[in-house]
Amino acid sequence: MPANLMENGDIISLIHKGGIYIDVEGSTPQEIFEEISKKIDLPEGMTAEQISSALTSREQVLSTAVGNGIALPHARSPIMKTEDDQRIIIAYLKNPINMNAPDERDVYVMFILLTSNPQIHLKVLTSLAGLFRSLRFRKALEAKAGELELASLIRELDK
Repeated sequence: MPANLMENGDIISLIHKGGIYIDVEGSTPQEIFEEISKKIDLPEGMTAEQISSALTSREQVLSTAVGNGIALPHARSPIMKTEDDQRIIIAYLKNPINMNAPDERDVYVMFILLTSNPQIHLKVLTSLAGLFRSLRFRKALEAKAGELELASLIRELDK
């Protein structure tokens, strides 16, 4: 990944690697993390329990809900061993949940960040924050847009 700001194409490739999951069940962040951790493709040597536990322990410190029904769950420290293992998992929840968001909206979509170092983690957060400012992007999320639609929109917003 470039040393300067992360390109939105990198966001697209991280989403492609992580996948998009629709109607993920759970009534608490922990239940959702457990459910999604069982479904995702993990790098060799990683277990669903490691992912779920890392996400849950971070969530217990402070909510990762950022507003507009969106949350950015992540581990407190980088959990992936290499840059190639990094990914963003998009989980559209079957039923929105309260995660104490600053705007008090229930969370309906999570962008779960699994990164290998703090610099990349911050670049991903910055890039996603820019996307979340776009009403068109948020509307696409509310409509549970798939990977191709999101990739197209990310490229368009990058212009």
